[in-house]
Amino acid sequence: MADLPDVPTLLDAAVTALGGTRREGQSTMATAVADAVERREHLVVQAGTGTGKSLAYLVPALRHAMEKETTVVVSTATIALQNQLIDRDLPRLAKALTPMLRREPTFAVLKGRRNYLCRNRLNTEADDSDETELFDPRQLSSLGKQVARLHEWADETITGDRDELAPGVTDLAWRQVSVAANECMGARICPFGQECFAEFAREAAKGVDVVVTNHAMLSIDMTQGNHILPEHDTIMIDEAHELVDRATSVATGALTERAVTAAAKRASRLIEPMVSERLSEAADGLALMFADAPEGRIDHIDDALAGAVAAVRDTASACLTAIGPSPGEQEAEAASERRLALAALTEVHDTAVRVLESFEPALRDRTDVVWLTKAPGRRPTLSVAPLAVGGLLREKLFGDRTVVLTSATLTLGGSFGSLARQWGLGREVAQEEAERAERPPAAEGDDEDGPHRAAGEPRWRALDVGSPFDHARSGILYVATHLPTPGRDGLAPAYLDEIAELIEAADGRALGLFSSMRAAQQATEELRERLDHPLLCQGEDSTGQLVRRFAEEERACLFGTLSLWQGVDVPGPSLSLVIVDRIPFPRPDDPLASARQRAVAAHGGNGFLSVAATHAALLLAQGTGRLLRSTDDRGVIAVLDPRLATARYGGFLRASLPPYWGTTDPEVARSALRRLSGRAASAA
Repeated sequence: MADLPDVPTLLDAAVTALGGTRREGQSTMATAVADAVERREHLVVQAGTGTGKSLAYLVPALRHAMEKETTVVVSTATIALQNQLIDRDLPRLAKALTPMLRREPTFAVLKGRRNYLCRNRLNTEADDSDETELFDPRQLSSLGKQVARLHEWADETITGDRDELAPGVTDLAWRQVSVAANECMGARICPFGQECFAEFAREAAKGVDVVVTNHAMLSIDMTQGNHILPEHDTIMIDEAHELVDRATSVATGALTERAVTAAAKRASRLIEPMVSERLSEAADGLALMFADAPEGRIDHIDDALAGAVAAVRDTASACLTAIGPSPGEQEAEAASERRLALAALTEVHDTAVRVLESFEPALRDRTDVVWLTKAPGRRPTLSVAPLAVGGLLREKLFGDRTVVLTSATLTLGGSFGSLARQWGLGREVAQEEAERAERPPAAEGDDEDGPHRAAGEPRWRALDVGSPFDHARSGILYVATHLPTPGRDGLAPAYLDEIAELIEAADGRALGLFSSMRAAQQATEELRERLDHPLLCQGEDSTGQLVRRFAEEERACLFGTLSLWQGVDVPGPSLSLVIVDRIPFPRPDDPLASARQRAVAAHGGNGFLSVAATHAALLLAQGTGRLLRSTDDRGVIAVLDPRLATARYGGFLRASLPPYWGTTDPEVARSALRRLSGRAASAA
């Protein structure tokens, strides 16, 4: 198909067919994506809300896939965007472009095996969980009802995809009917291999033009070498600001007494009791050490805890040896039992090994961080995670594929550098070209790239296509400098008074984004007694239901915490005020963030700016971005933390936000909100 229309022509046709209007930023981005794919050069694109970035990368993706007869992978961070692409954007785009492409573009969604119902698990172990013994009868009763419902759903569903089950079920219930990739016995020997939902999904993804997946799945595919995704040479990563966190999560191991006990129980069905009982005893020993050990990051492991972890390692290894190699042909149930046992044993063994090995280098040279969590109502967990994933991404993601990374928020402190370093990218090509232009001409035989680019370092360019919003005219950034610096003992009375006055001025229509669930609940409880507005709080219902109520009841307010920030997309008069109680720095005792800060400082960098301030800037930009969702939106962003205006790092944080009109005068903010609420009321 060498005679395919060019990307600008296809984009214009798509926009016209979908009833949209041409946007300069969208056109610029689409052309840049097409050029990057053709040059096989990585591209980082910041595209503000309202740009239409989905079409800007989908159109060149489809054209490249059809021209080269290959597959392009699109990866997202959230289920919401994944569903939007599969259920709305791609079907409409395919229909619009088919007359110009000679055949209809094809696409599919692909998720991890754990997302799909397993018929073998459903029929052999639906009520046989090693974990159920650890729950009280009321929980087990609820579990039984949910599993029964899953049995009924299995006869109805076409895809077996958990995301299509409404209402959903708990993770514990879903685990009774699903398996991870390392637990699957394989379609060849599974009695339900010809009816496997996960295999159907993988088959459907073969040979299509676009496969939509998620960052976790992408990370698993590139790190574990399972080749779950079809062969591809180009990846479009949307919501790219989430990539590091999702890759870190996939690379994090966890060791719990429950996991070790479950592994021992599975092993006991296959080997001599004496061997598996030693693993059970190791689980008991681990629990005792957890009970005595303090919570938090572990820089130096004591002999007692190290001995308990080593006991898990050694006894799990003994169980694996006792199970031995596959005996060949087995009945399906026996093969499944063996696979599940091996998976459980391997996981606890490998995690124990990794924990112990992480302490071998000197503190300055470590690449992993270990910490113990003791959450109320939950069993203690020993976790191990990489300090950084940049090297992994540089080698596995950027090595032999073209990658386009895009989001509404990628410049922090006015630069792409912060996130680029986290992704493992070095210096941008344009920066090198500018420096090269200032140097004398290179002698014949010299490396024309100069000394700046290390061997194998990815070539990448950055582009900010702006936003269709006039932020200075549409939004006010109000920083409450008259308030005290936020403390650790909940919201001060002055903060509650400030929130109440702002909500009164806005006549509701407020989204409160709090740094902790405790603060969100405190504000909800205390202000319900003071305000004549419906106050909704995260956790009182599903996030989707709360957001729908918030959008439908114009005078309602919705309070929540960080996890709510990306789940709210409410254009129109229902949202004219976004309140942020404090700058969202990571907690000082956050084990991973604090270890990363220390590692940066140990190598001469500014740990606070590189880690804590960057983390806060990203969340602040994402949170305040909830205000303007359409070109007609207007409103106020109220940051109650005075440090945004007074602290030395405040300039870095403000430079990470769009150019809103700024004020520190509370009356200016309240007057603007009164005018907006009056306009909304008259429009209604």
